Amino acid sequence: MNERPVKDPRLQELDRLIAVDAPRATHELRLLIADEPLNIDAYRVLAKAIAAVDNRSGATHLRTAVRAMDYSLSSASEFLEAGDLENAERILRERVIQSPTDATALVLMARLLRELAYYAAAEEMLLLALEFQPTFHDARIDLATEMQRQSRPNEALAQLDQVIATQPDNRSALTVKAAALSRAGRYVESLALYERLVGETPREAGLWSSYGHVLKTVGRSDEGLRAMRQAVEIDPTSGSGWWHLSNLKVERFSPEDLRQMELAVEDPRISEESRYHLHFALGKAMEDEREFEAAFRHYRTGNELRKRSLDYDPDDITGEVEQLCALFSSDFLREREGWGHPAADAIFVLGMPRAGSTLVEQILASHSEIEGTMELSDLAAVAREAGRDERDFLDRAKNFSSDQFASMGQRYVEQTRVFRLEGKPRFIDKMPNNWLMAPLIHLMLPNAKIIDARRHPMACGFSNYKQHYAFGQAFSYDLEWFGRYYRDYVRLMSHVDQVLPGRVHRVIHEELVLNPEDEVRRLLDYLEVPFEEACLRFYETERAVKTPSSEQVRKPIDRSGLDQWRNFEEWLEPLRTALGSVVELYPQVPDLQA
Repeated sequence: MNERPVKDPRLQELDRLIAVDAPRATHELRLLIADEPLNIDAYRVLAKAIAAVDNRSGATHLRTAVRAMDYSLSSASEFLEAGDLENAERILRERVIQSPTDATALVLMARLLRELAYYAAAEEMLLLALEFQPTFHDARIDLATEMQRQSRPNEALAQLDQVIATQPDNRSALTVKAAALSRAGRYVESLALYERLVGETPREAGLWSSYGHVLKTVGRSDEGLRAMRQAVEIDPTSGSGWWHLSNLKVERFSPEDLRQMELAVEDPRISEESRYHLHFALGKAMEDEREFEAAFRHYRTGNELRKRSLDYDPDDITGEVEQLCALFSSDFLREREGWGHPAADAIFVLGMPRAGSTLVEQILASHSEIEGTMELSDLAAVAREAGRDERDFLDRAKNFSSDQFASMGQRYVEQTRVFRLEGKPRFIDKMPNNWLMAPLIHLMLPNAKIIDARRHPMACGFSNYKQHYAFGQAFSYDLEWFGRYYRDYVRLMSHVDQVLPGRVHRVIHEELVLNPEDEVRRLLDYLEVPFEEACLRFYETERAVKTPSSEQVRKPIDRSGLDQWRNFEEWLEPLRTALGSVVELYPQVPDLQA
């Protein structure tokens, strides 16, 4: 096993105890893991202790008696498939405590951890499984999948290539590789691989849907539409297939389409995930038919089903914003003026999802000096490296030195370099959720630009409510949750305006739509780049766009969407109530200080 130093003093003591009393060390470690199931280093030390008890020289080999067909692991796998995370956790925790070198159990535990949103711990579990069994291809594919989801596609590709080198026709590895190539911006290679895969297995609906998504991303909308059509023809009960087709936003559903979806959503055999996808798709179909009550009924049902699998508490974000406002005071920031890494090439476009950030990105990416990338998760990853979680990071940030903030800025710049394929001097990071890190951006990268893309809170809230996201954005599946989240966002950005006046440039979506040239000139002045006419003809710019707004930004600005939410106003009272004065005073900002 490729051991790494153990930093936890408790584990260091237990590690020393192994040489003296291995059975006692084993017992103590199992108790510790029972209390701290995410303590990955404890599993490593426990494996060593069990090896000592068994009079083995190391714990690098799997116990041959333990295999995937083992009853307990089969049961845990079935519970995971059924979404019964509590019973899956009960079985797997007991198993990994008893047998910490069981790679199969560790992989299943990693899948459970991912379902519980412990992404870093899931990755550590997979790395540990591969230490014990380096040829465990399923573990390596799971690891690559996790890396790809965390916007680390090049690391994912390196893992997948290890599998493909020995199993060149491993379809799981090839499928994940096609997705990772797309995530890395290598669309030509991604499309070629998808074309191979759908050619070899033309009856696999999910592949056609993924293939269609990449075609849409690169602007080949007609071909993307045909690919997604192929997916639902193969499997008319595929909720994700119908939703992806709906999310293209390029055509209306036919009466036959509606009949197929309505039959599918009533089918008792489909999964809950497929069912809520179908409700979101039916909501869009009914909205296109101007059947607004029926549309909202489907949206509401889809959101209620989706909420069942979420562990979200709006109080968590409110508490985090309170901590951020308290920590990043005027005095705190003044004392750290000039800290951080001097790089000036990053442009952060942040705010709420569905607030017009894709339009801002497309306008800026049409400029000769600015490259558009995608929604990057690197800023959050850098923060996680500095602290185990958000609260831990805030505690530590109080005592960070100038060098530590500079190091974080440098890591961000280095990690995002792989997404900069055009060699332009400036680049855009369009991750909306980075609003929670606006003060941190200032301390890490004091010369970076920050753009807050803001849209009417009712329009933005309803647009999120009818949008299903592949992952994240849990706040969007409940109108009250969204209203609270939007208020917290407004509060933090108002605080940033007060303690760092002029640091953030705000783009009001409605003003950009109604008066584009003036707003674009203001935006480019803030970025300190010359005005270019191409920014007004952004719809002519050929580039990949991954977000749901990809088709809208390939056309001239359309004002008709500004007030679409009013068709549903009578059902949006929970949103309006939660927003309170934020909606009443928009685009002005009320005093939201606690």
